[in-house]
Amino acid sequence: MRGSSFKQGIKSLEIRKEIQQNAVAGEVPAIIAVVRPILAALLYSLKSEVVADYGGHQKVLLRQLARNRAEHDGESGVCFEYAVHDAIVHGDPLVMDRIDTALQRHCKISGGSVNSLLFGVEKTGKINLIESVRDNLTEDSTLLSGSRGRPIKLKNRVDQLAAAFRKTSERNKLPYSISGLWKADLFVGRPEPDQWVGTSVKINQRHLEAARGLRLAIVPADQGKSDLVRLEESKNLVVVPVPYDGAFMEVFWCAWETVLQVMASDCKLPKEAALPRPPQREVARLLADRRDFPVLDVMEALDPLSQPYLLQTRPEQLELDLFRPGVDTEVHSLVSPFAKAIEPQG
Repeated sequence: MRGSSFKQGIKSLEIRKEIQQNAVAGEVPAIIAVVRPILAALLYSLKSEVVADYGGHQKVLLRQLARNRAEHDGESGVCFEYAVHDAIVHGDPLVMDRIDTALQRHCKISGGSVNSLLFGVEKTGKINLIESVRDNLTEDSTLLSGSRGRPIKLKNRVDQLAAAFRKTSERNKLPYSISGLWKADLFVGRPEPDQWVGTSVKINQRHLEAARGLRLAIVPADQGKSDLVRLEESKNLVVVPVPYDGAFMEVFWCAWETVLQVMASDCKLPKEAALPRPPQREVARLLADRRDFPVLDVMEALDPLSQPYLLQTRPEQLELDLFRPGVDTEVHSLVSPFAKAIEPQG
């Protein structure tokens, strides 16, 4: 729902109905949907010489990924980044409603669908998706950084940002207003108005830091605290907390645990003590059955088995009579689930 301030009289309010498109198939399809980008993150984080030995990313088998994956402290963070990117690209409503709020209300980017571009200059320098970012931008693609001044044309700066990431000496060559944009993990925006924001994705909210040029920050919500989208003026960041219970973060951690246990078992079915929950064991079995297939083929095979996004958002305009003498009403948001009709049981 998009909210706005209302004064006396009749005003128009946009209602966003979340309409369930399919029956909920259970935890297994939801976990599979997040396992796919996790596998992609691990695959593209392999050392370049390992990938070359196997003949390219497309030929790396699932069991070979398990034996060669680059274990490091930031591994879960990279996988979270891929999972968030995948959720935005495929329109997961549990994430998209918050992204839409951040873009429209705080970044003043409205109209058209939302997309995400994975910047891909990983912290280890092992993968490079710069060409993909460049190909999805136009000469008119504009970066909005939340600072005063003329907006930056993003496409012309992509190579310079990549160079700044790799070499400290290159960072001083960036314009002051985007001197920290090389830290971006994603570029999130709307292709129709062709406006984008530099986005930081952190699996640990405490690691969030300000940088000139960054505007959006996607982090897990703190359990027990508010998960509303908020503007942190001190960092010039619009913080988008991703919810836990029964939502995206819970599924992510289930998927991450499943993948880790499968990898630790050499891509064979782990012991029941490692994955005692039946939904995770079923996903582990699907992976173990495909241990001798290329990772990219496994991801493709899992796609029809996933059911990641069950809802469709439909905006409608509603005329409201808010005339109350002497009273100003402010409406921030309205939430209204709109379920499919329940078929009668026999």
